[in-house]
Amino acid sequence: MKLQRVFVLFLASLLCAGAVPAWAVNKDMVQLQTQVQQLQEAMTAMQRSFDERMGVMKNLVEQDTDAINKVVAALTTLQETLTKQQGDAGAKIDQLSGQIQALNDTMDEIKVRLANVTKQLQDMQAAQSSIQAQQAQQQAQQQAQAQAPPPDVLYNNALRDYNGAKNDLATQEFSDYIKFYPNTDLAGNSYFYLGEIQYRQGNYQQAAASYDQVLQNFPSGNKAASAQLKKGFALIELGKQDDGVNELRKLLQRYPHSPEALQARDRLRKLGVSSSGLASGRSRG
Repeated sequence: MKLQRVFVLFLASLLCAGAVPAWAVNKDMVQLQTQVQQLQEAMTAMQRSFDERMGVMKNLVEQDTDAINKVVAALTTLQETLTKQQGDAGAKIDQLSGQIQALNDTMDEIKVRLANVTKQLQDMQAAQSSIQAQQAQQQAQQQAQAQAPPPDVLYNNALRDYNGAKNDLATQEFSDYIKFYPNTDLAGNSYFYLGEIQYRQGNYQQAAASYDQVLQNFPSGNKAASAQLKKGFALIELGKQDDGVNELRKLLQRYPHSPEALQARDRLRKLGVSSSGLASGRSRG
């Protein structure tokens, strides 16, 4: 140790000192030995104290090292736990996001289905309302027909009033006949006589429409030729000469030997147009 080397050097220096008397040397040697022994004891005590302190410090260092290692281990474990928790949290968030998206998709699908169901309900309600309205109309027609005169009586009364120039009364009766008995052949005749009354009154637009009802709904009726003739006349009166001429030429094609064909040719001659032109079906306003 360093202290022992210092002591040896010190002792050697004493031995090498100048010559002294023997009794002085003995006495000094005794003192020196005593001092050396005390110094050795002190050094031993110091060494022991030093070793004890070093042991304590080493123990403390070891304890601190253990504590640090434990702290490091705890931090590592905590870090791993946090990392795992973050990973689990991220996975849970992703899973939750997927579930929310699935719920949104389901809600959208439910909304579409609800809209379809609502549309179907509305259509059913509209259809039901339409059926109810038709039923109510049919019931009203049935009730009206039950209260209306028989068809032959109503038609004959209307025709009698028409021939008697009772135009307002005849118009009402022919209109009632069409209302109560719209699908009979005499309904076509009623439309024709309504057109005749309107033509007499100079209401050529309505007259043309009434004649057209005969042509559209009762093309094989006994008033079809007359209706086409008078429709042509009404259109000419309205200033639609080309359309009127076209109707008269159609009449000549369909009914070339009828009395109405003679009137059509006479009217075309007065207009200065040929009766042999092809009917084009054109409509000019």
